[in-house]
Order: sequence, then C-alpha cells, then structure tokens
Amino acid sequence: MLTPTLVEPPASALISTAEAKAHLRLDTADDDDVVTALVVAATTYLDGWSGILGRCLVTQTWSISLPTIERRMRLPLAPVQSIESVTYFDADGAGQTMADSTYRLHASAAGGPYLELVDGVSVPSVAARDDAVTLEFVAGYGDPEEVPAAIRQAALMLVAHWFEHREAVVTGTIATELPLAVRALLAPFRRLTV
Repeated sequence: MLTPTLVEPPASALISTAEAKAHLRLDTADDDDVVTALVVAATTYLDGWSGILGRCLVTQTWSISLPTIERRMRLPLAPVQSIESVTYFDADGAGQTMADSTYRLHASAAGGPYLELVDGVSVPSVAARDDAVTLEFVAGYGDPEEVPAAIRQAALMLVAHWFEHREAVVTGTIATELPLAVRALLAPFRRLTV
C-alpha cells in the first residue's frame, strides 16, 4: 500500500480564527496572523494521514493506491463517508472503473473502515504495478461543528498552549510534551493504523 494522497482538502477550518481568539480572550486583530497560523498547525497536528489521530476531521477526499484488488480492502483513514471511485489498470494496462454496484463500504467496522466486493463479483486481474488500483474516498465527520467536541476543544487548547509558549523549550518551568488535558481529550479518538 502506498501513502494516501489528499485529493481535496477540507473546505472549512476545524476551528476558526474567531473561535480561537475567543478562547484566547483576544479582542484586537493584532495577533490574527499568529492565531491563524496556530490554528493551521493544530489542525495539521491532529488531522489526516500524518496527524496523530490517524483520522480525518472535516470532510475531505483522499486516494490510496494498491498493487492488487482483494475481496476486502482496508481504508487507511476514518471515518469514511463514501467511496468516490475504484479504478484499476487491467492486465493489458488499460484503465478501468469498477461499477459502484460491485462493492460496498463498511464504514463502522470494528477494525476500521473497509471496502468489500459484493458476493458473486469476480476479482479482476490487474497489471503488475504498485499503483494498479486506486481507491478514492471521502472521509471526515462532516462540517467543523460535526467534529466531536473533545477534538475541537483539544485543538483550541493546543492553540492556547502554543500562543503562550512560542518557543520549543520553556525555561524556568517543568517541560511537558503536551498539556495533559489535550492527551486526555484525544485518547478516545486515536486510531491504530492497520
């Protein structure tokens, strides 16, 4: 399996600059650029393939390439809303698209979301290449308001922590990797990769 690729990023930020400023109790626009950058950093830290949660937050589209089609193919991110397409290079190297009636999405499976071929559908032969099959899917909780409140609160706390401590190391205090409350809020949402 190759690394997933972001096809279409979220249309909205996980938290807005206005929400972050309210959390920070900032009334002026003096620090808007800093706050906006910290919101982006917190979102990047939490969201998507490289985020620590291993899941998508606000709706976004991803693709993953595989060397083969199997009856059951795990999706590397959650929660998955829909499968946009399953395309592949057949044994002759010609591009093909599987009909959406030939597979189904299991979005709420205990081991993570997966795509499964419908009973009676034959597994097509594919070209011998690492990217023979491409699955494109929409993932995320939905709009920013639909992301669990604990994740949104953790993002606000990260922004506040980084706003107050703008250097990598703070001297004269006990150093911590993350505020304990942030870890506690995020713990139920951490996803183990498969």
